[in-house]
Amino acid sequence: MLDRGFIYGDGVYEVVPVYDRRPFRLDAHLARLGRSLGAVRIANPHTGAEWLDILSRLIASHAADDQSVYIQVTRGVARRDHAFPRDTVPTVFAMIHPLATPSARQIEHGVAAVTTADNRWGRCDIKSTALLANVLLRQFAVDHDAAEAVLLRDGFLTEGAASNILMVSNGVIVTPPLSEQLLAGVTLGVIAGLAADAGMGFEARPVSAAELRRADEIWLSSASREVLAITTLDRAPVGNGDPGPMFRQMHARFQTAKRKA
Repeated sequence: MLDRGFIYGDGVYEVVPVYDRRPFRLDAHLARLGRSLGAVRIANPHTGAEWLDILSRLIASHAADDQSVYIQVTRGVARRDHAFPRDTVPTVFAMIHPLATPSARQIEHGVAAVTTADNRWGRCDIKSTALLANVLLRQFAVDHDAAEAVLLRDGFLTEGAASNILMVSNGVIVTPPLSEQLLAGVTLGVIAGLAADAGMGFEARPVSAAELRRADEIWLSSASREVLAITTLDRAPVGNGDPGPMFRQMHARFQTAKRKA
């Protein structure tokens, strides 16, 4: 009960999708876990080889071929005090369950999203277990019959409550640049690489709220949702209200890439 992850949310986590029992982009996920640990000054309790062994045993233990692995590392157990305790041993927790990807209907018709103010803390680049703000933002979406909350800070797009956000404008895929205000999505990085391979324009630059509302297409991306079209934003259609041609091309390329990994 005195684990600092439970008391303070003093820990970080990572989610790794698994396709055909193969972790997808595991090196990138473990690198991001290492960056989060370093940012909060928790020593990484395992080497890359040790993490692979832990995850391999978990994956082998489950009946599903497509899985989602959750990894959590906290600062450990100590007397309650805000300052870092000395000589604590990090607590490692991992679990696995079947991977729930978007339904055929969601892929065909897209999903609804709503915009709201990004009121989270200033280090959203750390994949922290302290997710209360994200929980409230996602519930805001649910309360408005939407699949995601699209977050705006000072009039500019940051990301979703639990996703990265991209748009298509004049044939170019655009997403906000990496900063402390948003998480560097592994799936987002895959999309950027697939776009480069296909000769599709891709830019990382600031996106104003007004530009977002004029977008031809809007997508969200995450480990479990992969890449998914947002077809209504604040109850207004995005483009013609259907997933656009660039989304369909990217979705097909992503499906191919994940099975080849």
